Amino acid sequence: MKRKPNIITFRGFWEHLWHMPELKIIVPGFVLLGLSLLLPRFGLPNGWAMLIQLLLLPLAGWPVFRNGYISLVIEHKLNINFLMSLAAIGAVVIGETHEALIMLALFTVSEALEEYTSDTARAVLSEFADLAPKKATLFDAGEGRVVSVESLKVNDLIIVKPGERFSMDGVVESGMSEVNQAPITGESRMVTKTVGDEVLSSTINGQGILKVRVNRLVEDNTIQRIIALVTEAQANKANQEKFIDRFAAVYTPIVVAVGVLVVAVPPLFLGQSLWNTAGGYGWLHRGLSLLMVGCPCALVISTPITIISALTRAAQEGVVFKGGVFLEGLGRVKTMAFDKTGTLTQGHPSIKKVKAVDCREVEPEERCEPCDDLIALASALEHHSSHPLGQAVLAEAVSRGVAERYAAAEQAQNLDGKGQQGYVNGKLATVGSLAHFREAHADHLPNKVITQTLEAEKAGQTTMLVCDGEVVRGFMGVEDLVRPEAQQVLNELHDLSIDTVMLTGDNEGVAARVGQSLGLKEYRAGLLPAEKLDALDDLKARDGSVAMVGDGINDSPAIARADVGIAMGGAGNAQVLETADVVLMNDDLSRLPFAVKLARFANLLIRQNVTVSLGLKFLVAILAIMGLTPLWVAILADVGISLAVTLNGLRGMRFAAN
Repeated sequence: MKRKPNIITFRGFWEHLWHMPELKIIVPGFVLLGLSLLLPRFGLPNGWAMLIQLLLLPLAGWPVFRNGYISLVIEHKLNINFLMSLAAIGAVVIGETHEALIMLALFTVSEALEEYTSDTARAVLSEFADLAPKKATLFDAGEGRVVSVESLKVNDLIIVKPGERFSMDGVVESGMSEVNQAPITGESRMVTKTVGDEVLSSTINGQGILKVRVNRLVEDNTIQRIIALVTEAQANKANQEKFIDRFAAVYTPIVVAVGVLVVAVPPLFLGQSLWNTAGGYGWLHRGLSLLMVGCPCALVISTPITIISALTRAAQEGVVFKGGVFLEGLGRVKTMAFDKTGTLTQGHPSIKKVKAVDCREVEPEERCEPCDDLIALASALEHHSSHPLGQAVLAEAVSRGVAERYAAAEQAQNLDGKGQQGYVNGKLATVGSLAHFREAHADHLPNKVITQTLEAEKAGQTTMLVCDGEVVRGFMGVEDLVRPEAQQVLNELHDLSIDTVMLTGDNEGVAARVGQSLGLKEYRAGLLPAEKLDALDDLKARDGSVAMVGDGINDSPAIARADVGIAMGGAGNAQVLETADVVLMNDDLSRLPFAVKLARFANLLIRQNVTVSLGLKFLVAILAIMGLTPLWVAILADVGISLAVTLNGLRGMRFAAN
């Protein structure tokens, strides 16, 4: 069974190295190598030292030789192991067997470092899995008994005591408590949970005792879906990583070809020595040094370790990227488009005005039967709606006690961003925007309703008209409050030189009110879903890379069309997790600037790593050709560069937005 790596420390690395099978060969091998080098000092022939070193060579180099053989003979490729095998054999040929052994040992340590750092970054995800308890208290037949979470089924009732973590996703059946959702959302803030509220696996119960009705199997829990998404994201290579892989595939054969030329040309055409002499290293030695320093180890590891670190850090803060390509993409975004309802606003609109055509103009505290009936009819049409405006209508109907006056509309259908339509009591009824009514019901639309609706829109309300057959019954005015964090988030994005635009299907008055309150310089109002896609295309043509931020439910086409689609509120919502390229697990915009800064930081680290690895390798390669580097120095330089880019890439794990 593979050990789980410790956190990234030198002690953790040595513990990881100690458990590698190769080390059991390297340590005794180094001891024997040291003894072999001391033998001549005790008067023994040099042949004994050479014999010991030759016997050690296949043992120390077996993994490298095997992988190099597979690469060349079976896969028909030239990889790092082939280069090292070639260099080791060459070192033996020129009589530097001890340097071949040192080189193979250092290369093994370098490979171990690469494996350790990659495993450690990925191992953070297993800590997520460990957060969710493996046992739960099942409430059955009036008493609780401890069972494994794998045995729980949907609709089972579990008990969660104070201070315990929730083992399953579910809905509170009884009780009230404060819950810390930091393991999912990244924000350590207590949220009140009571009857009917959803709770998520791995979150922490406060002081209350809750009975929770399980609504997902353990493998479908939110924490498991997050782990699956991030694991898949780490496996999917980013564009820069793919480029590095393609570059390395060409780079390695070029290094071999240049090495051959370095070995062959000076002795054949310039009459210089192939072998080492008292005056310095021969051209075979220089060519072998070039092969060793030319290994693309540092280059190949520089990008994936950075991507893995950044993806893991994002997940710790409640931001899930679907892949490195979206991490890179977010770091290049120039413009960010926002949906309004549920994104810049709180997504909990409420009815502020109801005006039936035959309204009795009663005092606010009195009831108007025509207005009540208008709400009742609209609620029948919105009965199955998940849109925030539909939910506002349903809530108003409940508060007025008219939610059951009409049965749910039959053959209900969405009018593609214009409203809802269906049959109520056998007649076709519609609830929708003024623009739709002007288009579809112009002959039956009273001027008084138009005037009143425009006045409400000018005041910043979203309006919905209702008709029963061809009879326009009146309109409703809805308001939704701006999110408290929206202004700060937009200011931070502006500080990052990102332009912000609001795209909304709402009317001009509402868009102007929200835009003005948030200081938005650009917004586009009255957009149908298809027109939002056109607006995104316009922004991409004008500004380049564009991100779209929404709730991931009602605006999924726009999120899919953007270069980077960002959805918020992914905790407990499977649809949101599947829709977007980037998911903010909390229903909060405040993690958005962090995600952008992290993405830009990751791109910076990748550029630094590529520049450093290529630049230093070029410098050491020049020294190797000039005959200034022993073989072990060349491989040590390669190991050092690999270590440098690895540690630099791991800085993503410690990234803080401030």
